[in-house]
This record gives sequence, structure tokens and C-alpha cells, in this order.
Amino acid sequence: MTDLGLPGIPSRRNLVMEDGLAFATHGHHFTAEPGVDVRELARRAVAPLSVIVQVTKRCDFDCSFCSEVIQLPDPTPQQLETMRDNLKGTRRIFLSGGEPLMRRDFGEIVDMFADEDFVLAVPTNATHGLQHAKRIAGKIAFANIGLEGPRGVTNRVRGDYDKVMPGVRALQDEGIPISLSAVVYRSTLAALPFTVQIADVLNAGKVKLIMPLRKGNALNLAEHEFITDDEASEAFGRLTELRSTYQWSPALRLTTWTPENEGHMIVVEPTGKANAWPVYDSKDLFEPIGNVLEEPIQEIWKRYRFKENHYRKYLGASIRTIGHGGGGSAA
Repeated sequence: MTDLGLPGIPSRRNLVMEDGLAFATHGHHFTAEPGVDVRELARRAVAPLSVIVQVTKRCDFDCSFCSEVIQLPDPTPQQLETMRDNLKGTRRIFLSGGEPLMRRDFGEIVDMFADEDFVLAVPTNATHGLQHAKRIAGKIAFANIGLEGPRGVTNRVRGDYDKVMPGVRALQDEGIPISLSAVVYRSTLAALPFTVQIADVLNAGKVKLIMPLRKGNALNLAEHEFITDDEASEAFGRLTELRSTYQWSPALRLTTWTPENEGHMIVVEPTGKANAWPVYDSKDLFEPIGNVLEEPIQEIWKRYRFKENHYRKYLGASIRTIGHGGGGSAA
């Protein structure tokens, strides 16, 4: 690794919580002790495991799969403070977008949330990593970088590969652990081994593979780009074999849009509106469940109807997993 000029990353570790749960590899994903009853955990829970907070809808890319194309004003610092206070009890917060690092005050936002007992993660395209890496280092558990593979694939599907990679290096220079996520099209299947190879070189904690959803820009995707669950499983199986052959270290995760994964995410928009996502029979795939500018997450959680799906997904029980606490495939 030193020959490539890459920085040393702290060794992966687990952050132990109560109820037999832990954050694996610096919070990259949750794990549960053997024998833990996920349904019972969900039934007893008074708050979510993980919530996505959109601190902006703005973005400097125009990804061909982007679901979040409707623009809204950024929440003010005062509104974000109210959201933070009303999200207490949540285990992990994704400070998301749009592209969250486009906010010039993103360092202050991280400070605001880091003051509480949250594990923080940041989904980003990393193009503004140079501006923010030093300020957020040591305060976030990891950054999740969107990358569909080599330069040609990423440029076609997402945005400018050569703007992403300097930002990734800046984050790593400050010791921030990373993971990668890739949206999978039929035309990008051949690139997946290269995506995992890049992740391995970068010492990423995991590679998360996601199917596109028919919303926003993805409504314009050619129908043949949407692969079936069976095709996704076959592709994951091939990656699993290659991971073993080449001894790639990142964990692999594959999420497909099955009934068991419906509504598993809780997404808070810049207005404070909390939504279950994706809800398949909802026009925009969002099902409103409350507003964290007006009430605490514990009250919203009471009316959230996908509690078990939420727990099953984040504990790897409804997705395919391999590596770092996900030793095999899950239903």
C-alpha cells in the first residue's frame, strides 16, 4: 500500500451497543449476536437504527439514476438543530443530500450532530472532499463514496471520475474510513469486479450494490437497464467467487427491491418531513410518516409500519452479504 502512496487507515473494529448489536468496521454496517430475534428487536425498539437526513438537495452531478431531482431550499442551521434534537435515540445518522459537501457550512453541521451520541456517516461523491476533509476528520465514522467502477463507466452513469478521486484521497489523507456504493445497470455488470478491485486498493470497508428505482432521472432509463432479482443474485455470486479468488477485503452488500426491503429507509427531507422509502405503491416512492421539525423521532417511529423491514435490512437479514459480519447470503 505504501508503494501506491495511500495513507494508513485505522484497523477495523466493532463499536458495541446494547441489545446484542454492534456497528461493524467503524459503523459501516450493523451486526447482531447469533440467535438475536430481529422481529423482537424491532418490536421493542423505540427509535430507528439509522436515519438519512438530507442537508441539501443540491448536487454538482446529474446521475442518470438520481431519484432526488426535485429541489428544495436548504434547511437553516436552526432547523438542523431542531432536527438533531428530535432525532436523539437514533443510532446512526447519514448526513446526506443531494451532495452534502456542497454546503459551505458542512463542517459546522457535522460539529452540531457530533455533539450528540450519534454515529455519523456521509454519503458523498467526494468532489468537495478537499474543502471539508480536515474539518470533519475524527467526527464521522465513514464516508460512503458513489462510484460505479472505472473512469468510463462512472463518467457515463454518475459524473466525473477525475473529480471524485482527488476528493477520495483527501478524505483518506485525514484518516476517514470509506466505503463505496454502486448503482447496478445491465450495462455496468461487467464493471463490477473492477469496482470491487478499486475498493480493495482503497481499503474500503464495504461495497454496496443497489438496484435503480423508477423515480426522478431513472424514469428515463431504458427498460433493459433494469436487471431482475435473479440476475442480481447471479452477479453477486460471481463477485463472491472472485472475492475469494483474489482475496479482496471489502465486505459486499447487495440490496434488491423485494417486499422484505420495502420502506426500510427513513429519509428526512430538508423541510423536516420524514418518509419511509421506498414504498412501491406510492407515486414518488415516499410515504410521509411525520416531521422532525415538529415532533421527536420516537413519536414518528410509533406510526412507522416498516419496523421489521428496517431492522432486517440494516442487520443484513433481507439482503445478500459477504464479509465482516455477513458471512453468507441472506434472504
